[in-house]
Amino acid sequence: MGITGTRSQEIADSVETAITGGELATGTPLPPIRDLAVDLGVNPNTVAAAYRTLRERGLIETAGRRGTRVRAQAASAHRDVRPSAVPAGARDLATGNPDVRLLPDLGAALAAVAGARSGAHRLYGDPPISPALAAAAHEIFAADGDGGGDVAVTSGALDGIDRALRCSLRPGDAVAVEDPGWPSLYDLLASLGLKRLPVRVDDDGPLPEDAAAALRAGARALLLTSRAQNPSGGALGEARAAELRALLAPHPRTLTIEDDHGFGLTDLPFCRVGGATRQWVVVRSAAKSFGPDLRLAVVAGDGATIDRMRTGQRMGPGWVSHVLQEAFAELWRRGAVDVAAVARSYALRRDALTARLAEHGVAAAGRSGVNVWVPVADEAAATADLLARGWAVTPGAPFRLGSPPGLRVTVSALDTPEIPGLAADIAAAVQAPSAPPV
Repeated sequence: MGITGTRSQEIADSVETAITGGELATGTPLPPIRDLAVDLGVNPNTVAAAYRTLRERGLIETAGRRGTRVRAQAASAHRDVRPSAVPAGARDLATGNPDVRLLPDLGAALAAVAGARSGAHRLYGDPPISPALAAAAHEIFAADGDGGGDVAVTSGALDGIDRALRCSLRPGDAVAVEDPGWPSLYDLLASLGLKRLPVRVDDDGPLPEDAAAALRAGARALLLTSRAQNPSGGALGEARAAELRALLAPHPRTLTIEDDHGFGLTDLPFCRVGGATRQWVVVRSAAKSFGPDLRLAVVAGDGATIDRMRTGQRMGPGWVSHVLQEAFAELWRRGAVDVAAVARSYALRRDALTARLAEHGVAAAGRSGVNVWVPVADEAAATADLLARGWAVTPGAPFRLGSPPGLRVTVSALDTPEIPGLAADIAAAVQAPSAPPV
């Protein structure tokens, strides 16, 4: 296998080189710690430290009796999970991106920020949150009955979730996470050395029985998507939120992280779970509704967690650019996103697609957001069939831990007249002889 080195860092670097170079393929088992220690003539603790480093980098995972293996998707992989090549002429429904036609004009907001500054610059030592964004954040969270007294600003949703986890958990801790769910979040948990406890989801959010089982198994955190769940389109309802709050109440030290990237994207109400425990954060990203390149999220949470997040941020990038903060605040002040109109546009396309699929006998999910989730028997066959028909969709494997196979179809680029043909092609691909009917 070519693993070399006498120090833990050398051993870890040797394994990483073999993985990135293709010598160690996905799923390849690594030697047991004691066996490799004998081969290299080192103390087993040295190999254990090397494996720990590799787990923290998201390159390997330990699966109980199956031993330690190369991860199926290394955390260093690109966040884009769509097919690597979309043939010319094919419709790209694999991006997960918002509809650019519904995004506000960032240029106008940035010009307003530049004009208001009149040559002034933000300097080291200035407060990390601009007054304009602080006011906007207060309004954003007050709309849900929370004044947002403790707020942080991060470079997007994943950065906010990362900081909350880093300041609250340690490698080896278990985290309850949605299944199917966001691949980048799975990679983040692996890179932090956190154990993933899958929680199945339906249209109303995480299933209470699975969440209860994860809490009994010692989950130190519960991660859930409030609205526009990726990839299923689920949205947490008030009844489900109440059930989850009741489950969490006997576990006051559990961190709850609510990813509300559907903020500004859907007009479904935000149903809060955080607050049932001492540690909680709500992360609201501007990416889907204001533009992915506006790398900004506002985070509300309990005072201790927010303070630790800010401390960690000061030791890294320091702050999120005030130019971006003020641009977002300007967009918010102007009401640049018509949430009702945006929600209606996505809903029309999602509902039309799921309704047409139902006519063909295919049950698909998509209550909110930009995606529709289609159950299939064979992801690879269905994806290839659809690509041959001119549609690029995303196979569900990167989104799944143990849940059944499916396809993610992003509706953002769709126009209404295309939907009947797409539904017919999806039904044909799903119900082809190589993939038994759903």
